[in-house]
Amino acid sequence: MYQHEFKKRVRYGETDQMGYLYYGNYAQYYEIGRVEMLRSLGLSYKEMEQKGVMMPVVTLNVRYVRPALYDELITIRTTLREMPDRFIVFHMELFNENNKLVNGGTVKLCFVDTATYKTVSAPNYLLEKLTTYFEED
Repeated sequence: MYQHEFKKRVRYGETDQMGYLYYGNYAQYYEIGRVEMLRSLGLSYKEMEQKGVMMPVVTLNVRYVRPALYDELITIRTTLREMPDRFIVFHMELFNENNKLVNGGTVKLCFVDTATYKTVSAPNYLLEKLTTYFEED
């Protein structure tokens, strides 16, 4: 299992009239979590695309527990529970400043060759970065 946390403050323009993080913006927070998790491994989406692999979203599941509020510092916890194959599933949890769960969900992406637009296996350079986190004791 590999887990990464990143903090982001809720901006005014991301909220609705009640001062709550607008429900449609949670997908962007999930994206921030995914991007920063890859960055923590020494990779980036940009680099992966330059190497010929795109990662489009296949499914997005979201569960709203309590509101994230304007100016609140949110912890975005991103977890990989399984090694990727043709798909990669990110388990997402967002926590407020009191460490209370605000939101949870999953995002499933596939790996696509940028030249052929066909689904491919996870690139070896990604698997190599993750292997140590998934080795059995």
